[in-house]
Amino acid sequence: MMLSPQLHKILAVAIFLLPFCAQGKPAGFLSKFSFKPFYGDRSNNEQQIPVGIDQLFPPPAVLHLNKMITESGGKIFATNGKTANFDATVEKCKEAGGSIAAPKSPGENDAILYFVKYFNTYAYLGIKQSLVPGRFQFLNGAQLSYTNWYPNEPSGKGEEECVEMYTDGTWNDKKCSKNLLIVCQF
Repeated sequence: MMLSPQLHKILAVAIFLLPFCAQGKPAGFLSKFSFKPFYGDRSNNEQQIPVGIDQLFPPPAVLHLNKMITESGGKIFATNGKTANFDATVEKCKEAGGSIAAPKSPGENDAILYFVKYFNTYAYLGIKQSLVPGRFQFLNGAQLSYTNWYPNEPSGKGEEECVEMYTDGTWNDKKCSKNLLIVCQF
């Protein structure tokens, strides 16, 4: 059986956020679907995670999916509320079946901004400096068709190779070593 692209995205997001579900109850956008996780029967009322999943992920933490997922332009954006450096962010998103969030329109920028504002912290974007200092591109090498640079940015002149989103939605070039909010797209 082949999964629709939308269902594939939903499953990838669910797996990405699984460790952060509270008491096995889907919240946020997942409640719109007729998806019910299997938790089995436990006499002591503890959660039972489906076979195999508990080996992949630690037991769920007490954190609802509300405020953790948004959609724009046919993409689903998600965060786990954690921070990491740029390379670790790229890897975490890849492991989850997505990629680091890279806005291609004002609507997608706003979807990422939602998390940045909610967690009141900056986030890396899937944009990096090209071989030409001061010029930026998507990680796949495609040129930027949409930008939202803060005034006088980018300013790193080759020393700041990554891009972060400020809490007002504008962008700044930044060194890649700081831990910022992980936001993925699916």
